[in-house]
Amino acid sequence: MSKRSWPFLLGGLLVALVLAGVVSNYASSHPDGLDSSLLKGCTVNADDEITGGSCPAQQARDHELADSPLADYGVRGIGNDFLSTGLSGVLGVLLTFALGGGLFWLARRRAPASATGTGPAGATGTGPAGDGGTGPVDAAAGSAAGTSASRSTGDR
Repeated sequence: MSKRSWPFLLGGLLVALVLAGVVSNYASSHPDGLDSSLLKGCTVNADDEITGGSCPAQQARDHELADSPLADYGVRGIGNDFLSTGLSGVLGVLLTFALGGGLFWLARRRAPASATGTGPAGATGTGPAGDGGTGPVDAAAGSAAGTSASRSTGDR
């Protein structure tokens, strides 16, 4: 990754952390469209508890991970709801960033071990113009340039 990418990446991470840590506490506590559609046919009190009627929401059960440390948009064991929700969001962003960064790191394109005329994925080199693509590999150009150079000098 180039040095110019780091400020953009860190700025995006900072914005995500602020949104998850602070702004997430101001999200609506009212049921969304899916919850509302599952409650059709039931009567609900002020605490969103089903008091009568018949609806699909009556068949709902707790999830297997309902007792996990980050369940229900909060961190278990923290009594302050604002802090619990914010910390849960921050931890979620950091875990997602670490997982995504690790996957990108594993999938990154690596430079060839030696400059022998073949680029990444077996593409031919990109030597000086007009040499038929047989020169040493230009690591910065990558396989896309090597492929286009070999096409331009191929059978016509």
